Amino acid sequence: MAQERTGAATFKGNPITLIGPELKVGDQAPDFTLSKNLVEDASLKDFAGKIKLISVVPSLDTGVCDAQTRRFNVEAGDLGDNVVVLTVSVDLPFAQARWCGAAGVDRVVTLSDYKTRSFGEDYGVLIKEFQLDMRSIFVLDAEDRITYVEYLPEMTDSPNFEQAISAVKALL
Repeated sequence: MAQERTGAATFKGNPITLIGPELKVGDQAPDFTLSKNLVEDASLKDFAGKIKLISVVPSLDTGVCDAQTRRFNVEAGDLGDNVVVLTVSVDLPFAQARWCGAAGVDRVVTLSDYKTRSFGEDYGVLIKEFQLDMRSIFVLDAEDRITYVEYLPEMTDSPNFEQAISAVKALL
């Protein structure tokens, strides 16, 4: 049974339980298999040799998640070809594609944790009560070592964009 971190975060001030370990700077990032669409998956090795900014959101169809993903889409344009920005949510791949098309988001790779929620468990962001992934940011170097992590204490708060981008730029 996966580790539970009760009260590790809140939703509108109410405690929620996160499932999985709290990853730290210096940890090797867990591999993952996430859905790109209904028939195609992506794993960490698909982005081998690149710096990865992983932006985790509960659902693209909410205001904070929308703003977070749009902001990282803009930032991705200035980070160069050696950086990939991944947005992970449990939204269905159809919904992710629809949202990206409507929002004009074209520099972020959206990946879905809807099938198994294993990314959420392995990265310590699966919200037990909602079966959504908690808002968080992970920056991985080219060897998949975590160099920056931000677990948001409140689900409706925005991440620290400047620190996350600075962590990526420090690896360039």
